[in-house]
Amino acid sequence: MLSLLLQVSASCLWLGRSEVVTSFESSCPQFFFRETPPNEALEPENPAWICQRYKNQYYFATLYDRDRRIPVYSAYLYQPGPGKRPKTWLVEPQLMGPTYPKTMEREWTLLNYFNVSLEQLSKSQATLQDYKNLTGLNRGHLNPSGHHPNSSSRTATFTLTNIVPQDEKLNADAWKNYEQQTMTRRTQGCNTTYVIVGAVPGNNYIAKGRVNKPSHIWSSACCEVDTNHRKAWAVIAENDKNKVQLLTLGELEDVLTQLYRRDQVSLFHSSCPRE
Repeated sequence: MLSLLLQVSASCLWLGRSEVVTSFESSCPQFFFRETPPNEALEPENPAWICQRYKNQYYFATLYDRDRRIPVYSAYLYQPGPGKRPKTWLVEPQLMGPTYPKTMEREWTLLNYFNVSLEQLSKSQATLQDYKNLTGLNRGHLNPSGHHPNSSSRTATFTLTNIVPQDEKLNADAWKNYEQQTMTRRTQGCNTTYVIVGAVPGNNYIAKGRVNKPSHIWSSACCEVDTNHRKAWAVIAENDKNKVQLLTLGELEDVLTQLYRRDQVSLFHSSCPRE
């Protein structure tokens, strides 16, 4: 019995410290309303649950599709603040295995200090090379740096595990407008706002078939106004048009259910309003 208890406690320690984890509920549930992540309807065949760790702190959570090398969604708390946009891009060492660093690192650091080859890194995830020489697309954040209050939390969003190939007009215009203007308007009166932003896998790829180009990008939010009142909203955009469609949370869940053609999608705990 004692050995079993020791095994269990050891595995709990590992979960608490690690970055690629076995579940969000046990490792970084704080980024989800009532500690409830989306249901399994969005899960890819080869998933990785990443508690996004930078400088020894968790900043958000990402469900990553290892095969398509894009995030399925990123979940975070909306806490915008002033500050500069970071310039350094990071990758997730633990996608190569649990013995690698538990915090996001620069590619250069892994290649030069951790005896990692570019081939090894490229097998596990998208790299900077994959996003070079794109036409009509650029690196689109799911969790945007501008929704975070300080330098470390903004830098943490610059991991390629939080990035998809996004239509450059959409990224610079309609989507940016949603992230900056609409979110500011909609969150008025909110105490805490939980956000989940995702990408629906498409039929096209960049980087010689390595990285999927999503067909749609979506965002959803559930905010606590006070202990008895909540409000929710959502948007979706086709990833080749400069247009964002505003929806209720329930409408987005229904659209995603149709696009994924699997079980009914549930993004938030049932106490977030769907209408």
